[in-house]
Amino acid sequence: MRQILSLLVSILFIAAVLLGCGKDASYSETSEKLPDVVSYNFDIRPILSDKCLACHGPDANKRKAGLRLDIAENAFRALEENPGAHALVAGKPELSQVFLRITTQDTAERMPPMDSNLKLSQREINLIGKWIKQGAKYEKHWAFVAPKKPKLPQVDREDWPLNEIDFFILQKQEEKGLKPNEEADKERLLKRLSLDVLGLPPTLKMMDDFQADTRPDAYERVVDQLLKNPAYGEKMAIHWLDLARYADSHGYQDDGYRTQWPWRDWVIHAFNENLPYNKFVTWQLAGDLLPNSTKEQLLATGFNRNHKITEEGGVIPEEYRIMYVTDRNDLFGKGLLGVTLECAHCHDHKYDPFSQKEYYQMFAFFNNVDEKGIESVIGGPETYAKNPLMEISNEDAKSILSFVNKPDTNRLIVSVMGDLDTLRRTYILKRGAYDMPGDEVQPGTPNAILPFNKNYPKNRLGLSKWLFDKKNPLTARVYVNILWQEFFGRGIVKTSGDFGMQGDLPSHPALLDWLAVDFMEHGWDVKRLVKQMVTSATYRQAATVSKEKLAVDPENILLARGPRYRIHAEFIKDLVLSSSGLLNKTIGGPSVKPYQPDGLWEGATSGRGLLSVYKQDHGASLYRRGMYTLIKRTVPPPTMGIFDASNRDLCEVRRLKTNTPLQALVMMNDPAVLEASRVLAGKLLQEKGTLEAKITKAFQLIVCRQPTEKELDILMRYYEKEIKTITPETATRMLTVGEYPLTKNVDKIRQAALMQLISTIYNLEETITKT
Repeated sequence: MRQILSLLVSILFIAAVLLGCGKDASYSETSEKLPDVVSYNFDIRPILSDKCLACHGPDANKRKAGLRLDIAENAFRALEENPGAHALVAGKPELSQVFLRITTQDTAERMPPMDSNLKLSQREINLIGKWIKQGAKYEKHWAFVAPKKPKLPQVDREDWPLNEIDFFILQKQEEKGLKPNEEADKERLLKRLSLDVLGLPPTLKMMDDFQADTRPDAYERVVDQLLKNPAYGEKMAIHWLDLARYADSHGYQDDGYRTQWPWRDWVIHAFNENLPYNKFVTWQLAGDLLPNSTKEQLLATGFNRNHKITEEGGVIPEEYRIMYVTDRNDLFGKGLLGVTLECAHCHDHKYDPFSQKEYYQMFAFFNNVDEKGIESVIGGPETYAKNPLMEISNEDAKSILSFVNKPDTNRLIVSVMGDLDTLRRTYILKRGAYDMPGDEVQPGTPNAILPFNKNYPKNRLGLSKWLFDKKNPLTARVYVNILWQEFFGRGIVKTSGDFGMQGDLPSHPALLDWLAVDFMEHGWDVKRLVKQMVTSATYRQAATVSKEKLAVDPENILLARGPRYRIHAEFIKDLVLSSSGLLNKTIGGPSVKPYQPDGLWEGATSGRGLLSVYKQDHGASLYRRGMYTLIKRTVPPPTMGIFDASNRDLCEVRRLKTNTPLQALVMMNDPAVLEASRVLAGKLLQEKGTLEAKITKAFQLIVCRQPTEKELDILMRYYEKEIKTITPETATRMLTVGEYPLTKNVDKIRQAALMQLISTIYNLEETITKT
């Protein structure tokens, strides 16, 4: 009786709504217009994923009432608890239990349940009602459908686009009544480009040459010039080091030193040589399994030995070995496929169509490595790398591995991949526990993405072939999205590590598909893709924002203005060193230990090993690029951590962007910034010219543009004020910061005053912001 009354109330409610809304009913009053055609993928699935699938999704163990809503066949069948009713009846929301239960006034019947703390908005209810009215058509999740190259959209302003990217961006803007910004001025555009392609500010010569070049293709010429610069490989390597969780220590309690940096040298080399992305990844996944594999291809497999490794006594070896394999499997899912595969480690995925069995089928590809959970106790050079390993000889560094910056004749070993001679069996682990094996599984891939081709070998090389199969819907999309994120600050899919049901929908789905297919059609050419992005009119826009644009699109999702955000932690250091003339441009080699507050390592150590005490480096090592700073996982570099650098514990495809007072304190007090200010001040005072010219040059070197008259006047008056207030004793104390030799034959008070002024310029928001 209660169910009948509830049903009658619901039917009366729907009837009233339909009568009130007319033929094109939206099922309730709402000020927000619904789409003419409601899409399952873009309108309905996000609602189900957020509010329904935890109880009515892929995870059979958590499923309620036997109802599964993520598959059409299940959603349309008769209900287990009420065979006379159906969750969905195409075209008839008034007979669909889903709609009746989300609109009922009976709180005991309403879905989602009251105790879930979830609630549908009126717009979400209206969308579901209209979708059912239109036939309740299901679609395969957009990210699991192989991309097809769409036609370029029609736009009103046909004179604006400079390449194909711009047509897709402009179409979305015009739909929202927005217009793109004008092109940024040459100074700001060059700074943006140089920071994005090299991770370094432009030199004065680059600025002067670009300003003087009036040819129509002047900008494209600069792009080509920068792509040939060896610093390009260093800049591009940063996002890959995050993804590959590269670090210089093993990561657990003892956190001993490791020598994986030759693999980092290879990554830089591969980007500079423009190794196609399919080869770049295949060598890293399975270089050891390639026919007639070279030592370079074997070195590339260090990619999957960057994970944390224990050296503690008393651990259970098999527990940790399983953790290592799990890490590789999860990285493959998040970093290369852009899915949260790790959620199926203990049970079927709650939102995406990945079973626990499929998780361990993927796991099997990485489970045959000839390794142990614990190999040795922390100690000498033989523990810097773990088996399987390769040794890089002096001869190697002069020939096939000439890109490895081997600075001495000491033994150099790197952890790489290498499989057992016999196959190690793989089992589903109940609840993910290493000591609770279930059914045995064979290597395989999630069917929802792409079934594994039977002609591929069932090893990591076969997995690589599957990854770069043209039918694989994710590989190209995911990497294109990561690169878009690098240049625009936000991916086309914001959740760049999650293209699944719980991830954000793409802001420009057609553009993402066009870029993915185009990337594959042109041989997975990374430099070509970078050039496409940075030569677009979209990228070249000024970053200024009007009140109207801020109101319509506060996050700049529609890209009606240029990207504006703080640069990565490593590049802040690079900018400071480069602008002051201190930068050591040596590429590759071991990581270095620059200035760091005392006692950090000592306060978090077991007291054993090379990394128990922080022994700062000296000389040229202090002035290496930020990417070469030694990363001890248990105590990551504090300055870089404050600016949101990855601690490299796990695969990370997107860094957070925070804004805290600690960042200002770093820029004001970091010895590296103060030393750079001192050195640059000394150099400028040794040059001929007026004070105004010296301040202008400092501003140009740091901010990468000419100061305005007002800015220059403020800086001049600040300098004069400092000259009057700084005493000889204060000047001497100020100038002793850092280890770089003091400038000779320069008045100390004048140098200290100019140092203060330069430090102030370094502390401008614009200095460390891409505008």
